[in-house]
Amino acid sequence: MLVGRTEEQLQLASSVGALLSEIASEAEVRRLMATSTAEDATSWGRICDMGLPGLAVPERLGGAGGTLVDQGVVLEQMGRALYCGPYFSTAVLAVQTLLHLQDEAAEELLRQVCTGTLSATLAITEASGRWDEAGVTLQAERGESSWLLTGTKTFVPDGASAELVLVVARTAAGTGVFAVGPAAQGVRRTPLPTMDQTRKQARLDFSATPATLLGTDGDGWRGVDAALAAATAGLAAEQVGGAQRVLDMTVEHARTREQFGRPVGTFQAVQHKCATMLVEVEAAKSAAYFALATAADGSPELPVVASLAKAYCSQAYRRTANEAIQIFGGIGLTWEHPVHLYFKRARSSEVFLGSPALHRERLAAHLAIGSNAS
Repeated sequence: MLVGRTEEQLQLASSVGALLSEIASEAEVRRLMATSTAEDATSWGRICDMGLPGLAVPERLGGAGGTLVDQGVVLEQMGRALYCGPYFSTAVLAVQTLLHLQDEAAEELLRQVCTGTLSATLAITEASGRWDEAGVTLQAERGESSWLLTGTKTFVPDGASAELVLVVARTAAGTGVFAVGPAAQGVRRTPLPTMDQTRKQARLDFSATPATLLGTDGDGWRGVDAALAAATAGLAAEQVGGAQRVLDMTVEHARTREQFGRPVGTFQAVQHKCATMLVEVEAAKSAAYFALATAADGSPELPVVASLAKAYCSQAYRRTANEAIQIFGGIGLTWEHPVHLYFKRARSSEVFLGSPALHRERLAAHLAIGSNAS
C-alpha cells in the first residue's frame, strides 16, 4: 500500500489551491456565510470545469478515474480554504452512495453529477442525530406510480440547495435509498442556523413525496454504510487541511507578534504549544492518508481504519484550534479574525459523520470481533 502523495497529486493540490485562492478567499467565504445556502453558480462551475465532482469515479461512468487518495488531496485544500460550496455533499457523500448502490438508475444519476449537471446530497440523520441504520425512521411506501416518502431529515449538508437528494428511508423490507429530484412535490426545505456557517445544513420535511428507489429494496444500508466509510476517510483529509492552515497562521503570528520587545514565538510556552500542534497535525495527516489509501485499495479494513482516522483527526483539529486561540489571545475570538472560523469548523466537523466517541466505539467493536474470530 502506497501512503503519501505522488508528483501528480502534488500538482493537483497546487492547481486546486490556486483555484480556491480565487473563488474561496476569506472575503468570499464570509460573503457566502451570510447566505442561506452558500450557493454560487460561478465558483461551482469552475469546480466542475476541473472535473472535481467526478474525480474518484471510474471513467466508464463519466468520471476522471482517480482514487480516493486523489480526492483526499482536493479535500485537504478545501479544508484549508474553508470552501463553502457543495463539494463534500455532492462529490463525496452522494457520489460514494451512488457508486456503492451498483444500480443502473444510480449510474445514470452519477453521470449527471460528474458533469456538474446536478448538485447532490445524502439525507441520513433525523432528530436523534444518529449516523447508523437504527436512527432511520422516515417511511417509504409504494404508491400507484412511485414510492412516497413521509417524515423528516435534519442536519442534511447543503440540503437547502442540492438538486438531487438521496434519502435513506424505511420500507417493509428494511432500508432503501431513494432519489428525490429538484422538481419533486411535497418537500419543504428549511435552512438551519448553525455555529459553523461555512457548512450549510438544512431540515427536509417530506409529505407523500414521490421518489425513485435506487438499488434493492431492503438492502440499501449496505451501500450507504460503505459510502460513509469512504466519506469518513475523506472528511479526515479535510480536517487535516483545516488544522494545517491553523498551524500556519499560528506560527506566522508567533513570529511577528511582539510582547516585551520580542516575538511571542521566542517564549518557551508558546514554542511548546506550536510543537504540540505540529505533532498533532503530522500524525493526523498520516492517519487520514492511510485511511484514504486503504479505501483506494478496496481493503475490507476500511471501516476500522476510517473510524480510527476520524476519531484522531477530529480531536487533532479541535486541539490545534484550541491552542491557536490561546496563542492568538482575545483577537482570535473576534469576528474580524479568521482563526475563529476554523475553530467553529473544527467543532462542527468533530460531530459530522459521527463523533470521536462513536468512532472509538465502532473501532472497539471491530477489534472485539477480530479478537473473537482469532
